[in-house]
Amino acid sequence: MRPLESKVAVVTGAGRGIGRAIAMKLASAGTKLIVNDLDIGPAQDVVQEIRNCGGDATAYPGDITRPDFGERFIAAAVDTYKGLDIIVNNAGYTWDSVIQKMSDEQWYAIIDCHLTAPFRILRAAQPVIREFSKAEQAGGQAIFRKVVNISSASGLSGNPGQVNYSAAKAGIIGLTMTLAKEWGRLNTNVNCVAFGLIETRLTATTSDVSSTIQIGPHEVRVGVNPQFLETLQKNIPLGHAGSPEDAANAVYLLCLPESNYISGQTILCSGGLSA
Repeated sequence: MRPLESKVAVVTGAGRGIGRAIAMKLASAGTKLIVNDLDIGPAQDVVQEIRNCGGDATAYPGDITRPDFGERFIAAAVDTYKGLDIIVNNAGYTWDSVIQKMSDEQWYAIIDCHLTAPFRILRAAQPVIREFSKAEQAGGQAIFRKVVNISSASGLSGNPGQVNYSAAKAGIIGLTMTLAKEWGRLNTNVNCVAFGLIETRLTATTSDVSSTIQIGPHEVRVGVNPQFLETLQKNIPLGHAGSPEDAANAVYLLCLPESNYISGQTILCSGGLSA
Protein backbone atom coordinates (compact mmCIF):
# COMPACT_ATOMS: atom_id res chain seq x y z
CA MET A 1 0.00 0.00 0.00
CA ARG A 2 1.21 3.49 -0.81
CA PRO A 3 2.08 5.51 2.34
CA LEU A 4 -0.75 8.04 1.95
CA GLU A 5 -3.36 5.72 0.47
CA SER A 6 -6.89 7.23 0.65
CA LYS A 7 -5.75 10.39 2.43
CA VAL A 8 -7.48 13.59 1.31
CA ALA A 9 -5.34 16.65 0.56
CA VAL A 10 -5.98 20.22 -0.50
CA VAL A 11 -3.17 22.14 -2.21
CA THR A 12 -3.35 25.80 -3.22
CA GLY A 13 -1.50 27.14 -6.23
CA ALA A 14 -1.15 23.62 -7.61
CA GLY A 15 -1.52 24.34 -11.32
CA ARG A 16 2.12 25.18 -11.97
CA GLY A 17 5.64 24.97 -10.60
CA ILE A 18 6.12 23.88 -7.02
CA GLY A 19 2.40 23.43 -6.38
CA ARG A 20 2.02 21.11 -9.35
CA ALA A 21 5.02 19.06 -8.17
CA ILE A 22 3.51 18.81 -4.67
CA ALA A 23 0.19 17.62 -6.07
CA MET A 24 1.84 15.03 -8.30
CA LYS A 25 4.02 13.76 -5.43
CA LEU A 26 1.09 13.39 -3.05
CA ALA A 27 -1.00 11.70 -5.74
CA SER A 28 1.79 9.20 -6.39
CA ALA A 29 1.59 8.24 -2.71
CA GLY A 30 -2.14 7.54 -2.94
CA THR A 31 -3.63 10.87 -1.88
CA LYS A 32 -6.94 12.13 -3.23
CA LEU A 33 -6.56 15.79 -4.11
CA ILE A 34 -8.43 19.05 -4.41
CA VAL A 35 -6.23 21.01 -6.82
CA ASN A 36 -6.50 24.78 -6.64
CA ASP A 37 -5.12 27.37 -9.02
CA LEU A 38 -6.10 30.93 -9.84
CA ASP A 39 -6.71 29.83 -13.43
CA ILE A 40 -8.97 26.92 -14.35
CA GLY A 41 -6.83 25.63 -17.23
CA PRO A 42 -3.68 24.77 -15.24
CA ALA A 43 -5.76 23.23 -12.42
CA GLN A 44 -7.61 20.98 -14.85
CA ASP A 45 -4.34 20.03 -16.58
CA VAL A 46 -2.86 18.80 -13.30
CA VAL A 47 -6.04 16.91 -12.46
CA GLN A 48 -5.87 15.17 -15.82
CA GLU A 49 -2.20 14.28 -15.28
CA ILE A 50 -3.08 12.71 -11.94
CA ARG A 51 -6.00 10.79 -13.41
CA ASN A 52 -3.84 9.57 -16.31
CA CYS A 53 -1.52 8.04 -13.70
CA GLY A 54 -4.41 6.28 -11.97
CA GLY A 55 -4.94 8.87 -9.25
CA ASP A 56 -7.99 10.75 -8.04
CA ALA A 57 -8.18 14.55 -8.14
CA THR A 58 -10.67 17.36 -8.58
CA ALA A 59 -9.98 20.89 -9.81
CA TYR A 60 -11.02 23.82 -7.65
CA PRO A 61 -9.97 27.04 -9.39
CA GLY A 62 -10.34 30.35 -7.64
CA ASP A 63 -8.68 33.31 -5.98
CA ILE A 64 -7.47 32.31 -2.52
CA THR A 65 -7.63 35.92 -1.32
CA ARG A 66 -11.41 36.06 -1.60
CA PRO A 67 -12.88 36.27 1.93
CA ASP A 68 -15.11 33.23 1.41
CA PHE A 69 -12.52 31.06 -0.34
CA GLY A 70 -11.33 29.16 2.74
CA GLU A 71 -14.78 27.96 3.72
CA ARG A 72 -15.62 26.86 0.19
CA PHE A 73 -12.25 25.17 -0.37
CA ILE A 74 -12.43 23.06 2.77
CA ALA A 75 -16.07 22.20 2.05
CA ALA A 76 -15.05 20.99 -1.41
CA ALA A 77 -12.71 18.40 0.12
CA VAL A 78 -15.28 17.14 2.61
CA ASP A 79 -18.13 17.10 0.09
CA THR A 80 -16.08 15.40 -2.64
CA TYR A 81 -13.98 12.92 -0.66
CA LYS A 82 -15.61 12.82 2.81
CA GLY A 83 -12.36 13.64 4.56
CA LEU A 84 -9.55 16.11 5.19
CA ASP A 85 -6.06 14.88 6.07
CA ILE A 86 -3.47 17.19 4.49
CA ILE A 87 -3.48 20.94 3.90
CA VAL A 88 -0.69 22.56 1.89
CA ASN A 89 -0.76 26.36 1.74
CA ASN A 90 1.46 26.88 -1.27
CA ALA A 91 -0.07 29.55 -3.54
CA GLY A 92 1.85 32.76 -3.95
CA TYR A 93 3.75 35.25 -6.05
CA THR A 94 6.02 38.25 -5.50
CA TRP A 95 5.39 41.93 -6.17
CA ASP A 96 8.68 43.57 -5.30
CA SER A 97 9.71 47.11 -4.55
CA VAL A 98 11.86 48.98 -2.07
CA ILE A 99 9.82 50.31 0.83
CA GLN A 100 9.74 53.97 -0.23
CA LYS A 101 8.22 52.98 -3.57
CA MET A 102 5.83 50.29 -2.30
CA SER A 103 2.14 51.15 -2.36
CA ASP A 104 -0.42 50.05 0.19
CA GLU A 105 -1.96 47.95 -2.57
CA GLN A 106 1.30 46.06 -3.10
CA TRP A 107 1.73 45.52 0.62
CA TYR A 108 -1.77 44.19 1.24
CA ALA A 109 -1.87 42.08 -1.93
CA ILE A 110 1.13 40.04 -0.81
CA ILE A 111 0.11 39.89 2.86
CA ASP A 112 -3.38 38.75 1.81
CA CYS A 113 -2.01 36.03 -0.48
CA HIS A 114 0.73 34.60 1.71
CA LEU A 115 -0.68 35.11 5.21
CA THR A 116 -4.36 36.07 5.34
CA ALA A 117 -5.49 33.40 2.86
CA PRO A 118 -3.74 30.53 4.72
CA PHE A 119 -5.20 31.87 7.98
CA ARG A 120 -8.72 31.75 6.54
CA ILE A 121 -8.24 28.26 5.10
CA LEU A 122 -6.96 26.94 8.42
CA ARG A 123 -9.68 28.72 10.37
CA ALA A 124 -12.26 27.01 8.17
CA ALA A 125 -10.51 23.66 8.59
CA GLN A 126 -10.42 23.69 12.40
CA PRO A 127 -14.05 22.66 13.07
CA VAL A 128 -13.79 19.91 10.46
CA ILE A 129 -10.56 18.52 11.90
CA ARG A 130 -11.91 18.82 15.44
CA GLU A 131 -15.00 16.74 14.63
CA PHE A 132 -13.01 14.05 12.82
CA SER A 133 -10.47 13.92 15.64
CA LYS A 134 -13.11 13.70 18.39
CA ALA A 135 -14.80 10.78 16.66
CA GLU A 136 -11.50 8.98 16.10
CA GLN A 137 -10.29 9.46 19.65
CA ALA A 138 -13.64 8.28 21.00
CA GLY A 139 -13.15 5.11 18.98
CA GLY A 140 -9.63 4.60 20.32
CA GLN A 141 -7.90 5.69 17.10
CA ALA A 142 -4.91 8.01 16.77
CA ILE A 143 -5.04 9.35 13.23
CA PHE A 144 -2.64 12.19 12.46
CA ARG A 145 -3.33 15.04 10.08
CA LYS A 146 -0.80 17.30 8.42
CA VAL A 147 -0.59 21.01 7.68
CA VAL A 148 2.39 22.22 5.66
CA ASN A 149 2.69 25.97 5.22
CA ILE A 150 5.15 27.43 2.75
CA SER A 151 7.60 30.11 3.78
CA SER A 152 10.85 31.33 2.26
CA ALA A 153 14.43 32.12 3.13
CA SER A 154 13.23 35.72 2.76
CA GLY A 155 10.95 35.15 5.75
CA LEU A 156 13.88 33.94 7.84
CA SER A 157 16.48 36.57 6.96
CA GLY A 158 14.79 39.24 4.83
CA ASN A 159 15.57 40.21 1.26
CA PRO A 160 16.07 43.69 -0.22
CA GLY A 161 13.08 44.80 -2.24
CA GLN A 162 10.75 42.28 -0.62
CA VAL A 163 9.53 43.92 2.58
CA ASN A 164 5.96 42.75 1.88
CA TYR A 165 6.93 39.19 0.93
CA SER A 166 9.47 38.83 3.75
CA ALA A 167 6.96 40.07 6.32
CA ALA A 168 4.27 37.67 5.06
CA LYS A 169 6.65 34.71 5.01
CA ALA A 170 7.86 35.52 8.53
CA GLY A 171 4.24 35.73 9.60
CA ILE A 172 3.38 32.27 8.28
CA ILE A 173 6.14 30.85 10.48
CA GLY A 174 4.53 32.44 13.53
CA LEU A 175 1.13 31.11 12.48
CA THR A 176 2.66 27.64 12.09
CA MET A 177 4.23 27.60 15.55
CA THR A 178 1.02 28.80 17.19
CA LEU A 179 -1.25 26.29 15.46
CA ALA A 180 1.16 23.47 16.33
CA LYS A 181 0.40 24.29 19.97
CA GLU A 182 -3.34 24.71 19.45
CA TRP A 183 -3.84 21.63 17.28
CA GLY A 184 -1.59 19.11 19.02
CA ARG A 185 -4.60 17.82 20.95
CA LEU A 186 -6.23 17.15 17.57
CA ASN A 187 -3.33 14.88 16.49
CA THR A 188 -2.47 17.41 13.80
CA ASN A 189 1.13 18.23 12.89
CA VAL A 190 1.61 21.82 11.71
CA ASN A 191 4.94 22.53 10.06
CA CYS A 192 6.52 24.87 7.55
CA VAL A 193 8.93 24.54 4.64
CA ALA A 194 11.00 27.61 3.76
CA PHE A 195 12.35 27.49 0.22
CA GLY A 196 15.62 28.90 -0.98
CA LEU A 197 16.22 29.30 -4.72
CA ILE A 198 13.83 27.00 -6.58
CA GLU A 199 13.58 27.06 -10.37
CA THR A 200 10.11 28.36 -11.33
CA ARG A 201 8.76 30.99 -13.68
CA LEU A 202 9.06 33.48 -10.79
CA THR A 203 12.80 32.89 -10.37
CA ALA A 204 13.83 32.41 -14.00
CA THR A 205 16.21 34.98 -15.44
CA THR A 206 14.50 37.95 -16.99
CA SER A 207 16.01 37.01 -20.35
CA ASP A 208 14.41 33.54 -20.28
CA VAL A 209 10.76 34.35 -19.68
CA SER A 210 8.19 37.05 -20.11
CA SER A 211 8.91 39.61 -17.42
CA THR A 212 5.33 39.91 -16.17
CA ILE A 213 2.47 37.78 -14.92
CA GLN A 214 -1.18 38.81 -14.78
CA ILE A 215 -2.63 39.14 -11.28
CA GLY A 216 -6.15 40.53 -11.52
CA PRO A 217 -5.90 43.91 -13.30
CA HIS A 218 -2.14 44.14 -12.72
CA GLU A 219 0.83 42.99 -14.75
CA VAL A 220 3.38 42.10 -12.07
CA ARG A 221 7.06 41.93 -12.96
CA VAL A 222 8.76 38.59 -12.28
CA GLY A 223 12.15 37.11 -12.95
CA VAL A 224 15.63 37.58 -11.52
CA ASN A 225 18.56 39.56 -12.83
CA PRO A 226 20.89 37.04 -14.56
CA GLN A 227 24.03 38.28 -12.80
CA PHE A 228 22.37 38.18 -9.39
CA LEU A 229 21.03 34.68 -10.08
CA GLU A 230 24.48 33.44 -11.10
CA THR A 231 26.03 34.82 -7.93
CA LEU A 232 23.31 33.31 -5.76
CA GLN A 233 23.71 29.86 -7.31
CA LYS A 234 27.47 29.94 -6.73
CA ASN A 235 26.80 30.34 -3.00
CA ILE A 236 24.57 27.26 -2.78
CA PRO A 237 26.66 24.46 -1.21
CA LEU A 238 25.04 21.82 -3.42
CA GLY A 239 25.98 23.92 -6.44
CA HIS A 240 22.62 24.51 -8.10
CA ALA A 241 19.11 25.78 -7.62
CA GLY A 242 16.44 23.33 -6.55
CA SER A 243 13.80 21.93 -8.89
CA PRO A 244 10.07 22.00 -8.15
CA GLU A 245 10.40 18.28 -7.43
CA ASP A 246 13.08 18.99 -4.81
CA ALA A 247 10.72 21.44 -3.17
CA ALA A 248 7.82 18.97 -3.31
CA ASN A 249 9.93 16.27 -1.68
CA ALA A 250 10.50 18.49 1.37
CA VAL A 251 6.74 19.02 1.73
CA TYR A 252 6.12 15.31 1.23
CA LEU A 253 8.43 14.40 4.13
CA LEU A 254 6.18 16.35 6.49
CA CYS A 255 3.06 14.57 5.22
CA LEU A 256 4.32 11.06 5.93
CA PRO A 257 3.43 9.06 9.06
CA GLU A 258 7.13 9.10 9.95
CA SER A 259 6.71 12.82 10.79
CA ASN A 260 3.98 12.23 13.39
CA TYR A 261 6.18 13.50 16.23
CA ILE A 262 7.40 16.59 14.37
CA SER A 263 5.35 19.75 14.80
CA GLY A 264 5.87 23.50 14.95
CA GLN A 265 9.05 23.28 12.88
CA THR A 266 10.37 25.19 9.87
CA ILE A 267 12.58 23.22 7.49
CA LEU A 268 14.84 25.21 5.17
CA CYS A 269 14.93 23.57 1.73
CA SER A 270 17.80 25.46 0.12
CA GLY A 271 20.56 23.11 -0.95
CA GLY A 272 22.55 24.04 2.15
CA LEU A 273 22.38 27.81 1.63
CA SER A 274 21.93 29.35 5.05
CA ALA A 275 19.19 31.91 5.59
